[in-house]
Amino acid sequence: MTSKEWRQLSAEQLETIEGFQQSYPVKVGGLAKAFGLRVLLKPLPAKISGEIRPSTESEAGFDIGVNRFEKNTRQRFTIAHEIGHFLLHSHLIGGGITDTVLYRSRLSNRMEAEANRMAADILMPAKLIRKISSDLKIPLTEEFVDEFAEALQVSVQAMKIRLGV
Repeated sequence: MTSKEWRQLSAEQLETIEGFQQSYPVKVGGLAKAFGLRVLLKPLPAKISGEIRPSTESEAGFDIGVNRFEKNTRQRFTIAHEIGHFLLHSHLIGGGITDTVLYRSRLSNRMEAEANRMAADILMPAKLIRKISSDLKIPLTEEFVDEFAEALQVSVQAMKIRLGV
């Protein structure tokens, strides 16, 4: 259930991410910080979910700007998506990447899809989905998508895509 992008990560990167996937929901803000990324809730223009830019205050890292007016589930996915860009496309960030609500930027649709798959791998790992199923004593079926989404603090739509239902 992991993407090809997940399999491209280094052992160190995987270890860092998996350290945050021991319980649910995944603490995506802490994960960003572990990679030297600073998350800032900002009043971004309508239809802009987030951005990643070289940090103006941190020598080594990047800042992730997240639209403060969007739902928590969208903000969490945006943070994970921008972490995906950092892990997969840091050499292309340049002066920054801004993503619309449909997660499109100046990068190709392929790279946006890669960042989306990485976000899903980060926020909805198979082991946590199985743990929720066991903890809540519910089967992995479409009937219980809402419960899985709520436990992982992701949108129902993202959970449906992840479960393939």
